[in-house]
Amino acid sequence: MRLKESLGALGDPRFAWYFTARTVSTAGSVMVPVALTFAVLHIDASAGALAQVLGVRTLAMVVFLLVGGVVADRFSRIVVLQVSHVLTCLTQAVAATLIISGHATLTQLTVIEGVNGAVSAFTMPAMMGIVPLVVDRTRLQQANALLSFSRSGLAVIGPAVAGLLVVGVGPGWALAVDALTYAVATVCLFRVGLPRAEPGRVRRASMVRELREGWSEFTRRQWLWVVVLAFGLTNAIHVGVIGVLGPLIAASSEAIGEAGWGLVLSAEAAGTVIMTIVMLRLRLEHPLRAGMLAICVLAVPMVLLGAWPALLPVAIGFFVAGAAVEVFGVGWSTALHEHVPVSVLSRVSSYDALGSFVAMPIGTFVYGWLATTVDLETLILVSAAVYVVISLAALLSRSVRDLGRSSDDPTDEPTDEPTDVAVGEPATAVGQTPSPPRS
Repeated sequence: MRLKESLGALGDPRFAWYFTARTVSTAGSVMVPVALTFAVLHIDASAGALAQVLGVRTLAMVVFLLVGGVVADRFSRIVVLQVSHVLTCLTQAVAATLIISGHATLTQLTVIEGVNGAVSAFTMPAMMGIVPLVVDRTRLQQANALLSFSRSGLAVIGPAVAGLLVVGVGPGWALAVDALTYAVATVCLFRVGLPRAEPGRVRRASMVRELREGWSEFTRRQWLWVVVLAFGLTNAIHVGVIGVLGPLIAASSEAIGEAGWGLVLSAEAAGTVIMTIVMLRLRLEHPLRAGMLAICVLAVPMVLLGAWPALLPVAIGFFVAGAAVEVFGVGWSTALHEHVPVSVLSRVSSYDALGSFVAMPIGTFVYGWLATTVDLETLILVSAAVYVVISLAALLSRSVRDLGRSSDDPTDEPTDEPTDVAVGEPATAVGQTPSPPRS
């Protein structure tokens, strides 16, 4: 594919404005993980404090995810996104003011991040459902790659800038920038051009009925719930090792330090950028097979943090992991957009997010506790090994291995995955809820 063709999605003004809004909001958001992490550690330099703030944020998100999916499918996704952006702008502005003024407490940051987590539960399903509405079906992979390129490109410099701000003027200014970018993004979304009442949207009387319909669409696709189940476990490990132990190791190590941790995260984003360029021009015929094999590489930076916590090797490990994440991310988004009907896409993606994130608060709190009771090197190396085993186990399902691309004909309906040979029939019939629930 020639470069001009790979950028063709930007020729649609609707996608171009949506792409701009996402890029602007991301410009501030990429600095938040570093800024928030060290804002907390400046107040209370313990794994428990960091686990508290991050865990509450994730827990609030998990609690509201299903409601967020229903709301995004029931109302205009653009309006839902605008409202959530305004709320994020306000909460980040409050956090920035408290931190800059020196009056922030651990309790205040925990409450603010809890609100942010709840708001993000509405943001993610809405964003997932917008893409098929603003770009031609034949350009879905390119659109997803462009969005990822924007996010990862900014993430190359964002964490490094945040690390320098933390050292130079304090973490509150990075949060202030984030608040401003969400305000600008809200304005850009007005130019996307989607009607306030999207065509074909049928408003049902019962939220429970809509949740059941979304659950039915989720469970009838074995490739979907198998991958989500795997990520529910691996995300708990990842957030514990990278989110909790990583900054703790960096802050206590002269070889990495706070600014070095920002550079490490920038290296991860650089790997994503390089792979995004490949994804713009390479068609993934089996997106989930490639994605699950690639995701095993995330164990590399974990091993390096545990066995060799020095800036250069850890940064190289994160660079390679960033490239691997991009393969999975583009493949997963494209699989959802091509194989799930747009009318239920936000609800299905909310079940996806719920299953993927539900164990993250547990992982955050558990690793915060384990950090005080277990040797860190042993804990990290064992965690990396388990991460790889779980990721490869998902490929035992034929529906994951063999899921291909749907037809490029925009009139075609989304297709279902192949039957798993080991089972002999589709994993879950339409409308049938497995027991116990797999999400």
